[in-house]
Amino acid sequence: MNNNIKNEVLINGFINEQIDSSLNLAEEISRLKTEKNAVILAHYYMVPEVQDVADFVGDSLALSQKAAETDAEIIVFAGVHFMGETAKILSPQKKVLIPDLNAGCSLADSCKPEDFSAFIAAHPGYTVVSYVNTSAPIKALTDIVCTSSNAVQVVNSIPLDRPIIFGPDRNLGNYIRQVTGRENMLIWDGACHVHEEFSLERILELKNEYPSARVLVHPECKKSIQLVADYVGSTAGILNFARTDDADTYIVATESGILHQMRKSMPGKNFIAAPPLDSMCGCNDCAFMKLISLKKLYLTLKYELPQIEVEEGLRLRAEKSILRMLELSR
Repeated sequence: MNNNIKNEVLINGFINEQIDSSLNLAEEISRLKTEKNAVILAHYYMVPEVQDVADFVGDSLALSQKAAETDAEIIVFAGVHFMGETAKILSPQKKVLIPDLNAGCSLADSCKPEDFSAFIAAHPGYTVVSYVNTSAPIKALTDIVCTSSNAVQVVNSIPLDRPIIFGPDRNLGNYIRQVTGRENMLIWDGACHVHEEFSLERILELKNEYPSARVLVHPECKKSIQLVADYVGSTAGILNFARTDDADTYIVATESGILHQMRKSMPGKNFIAAPPLDSMCGCNDCAFMKLISLKKLYLTLKYELPQIEVEEGLRLRAEKSILRMLELSR
């Protein structure tokens, strides 16, 4: 591939690449995976066709664990940028690809390294816990990373007399503070745009329409949404709750991509996406997650671009906080 094409990929992704419409992309992706000794890791929020060609689909914790464990030479991350970055931090010897460099994260963007560094400096003696939905420079400023699956476990591992800085998600932070009773927590004022936009009014309307439905809520949602939940937990926790619960209908307040796995694994149950306030559709999608398409996944494997790179000094500083999380989660 010449430099002009490489630059086009890095700046704009594969938006202008034309491929044969008769090509079976799923079969071609499978062929390229085998040929290149590659593994595809996909988040639950990916579009269904991307989830279906992945070697593993999971939440942030499970994907971090798989990235650390895989024997593949190439990791293709069907997710957003910080996820691919985390994989590169854990597997620096591997080539880590992401189908679209523009797949960012509003939550990660709400916490700038220079601002977070100043916040930490203003509160010496605090243990810094950062959500995995952050950039490598934030992880490098962090003592221990957490995900929504293990945040309670991580916070509970810190001595009770040690004050904590928690960032960047205020809703998750406040939920963890409530569950753990840790009043000595300073919480960064960040949020995920998807989880902030769920409508309590429209969820209650759905509850009236389906009175026996259970309401399942991600802790990145506002407290008003959490208060009407039958269960609050991570994407993996929400999926596992529905698998073991005896209800037949669920209203799910997290990014709608999770419903694909729920419907696949529990075809006899009814799953309804909780809607945002200002939307004509009945779902709440992350525009960044939906940038990853089957076409881009195929072209990423074909050209082995775009690659995720992390400078080695930064990688080593960030790695410490992730490894501490992974050690706790074994």
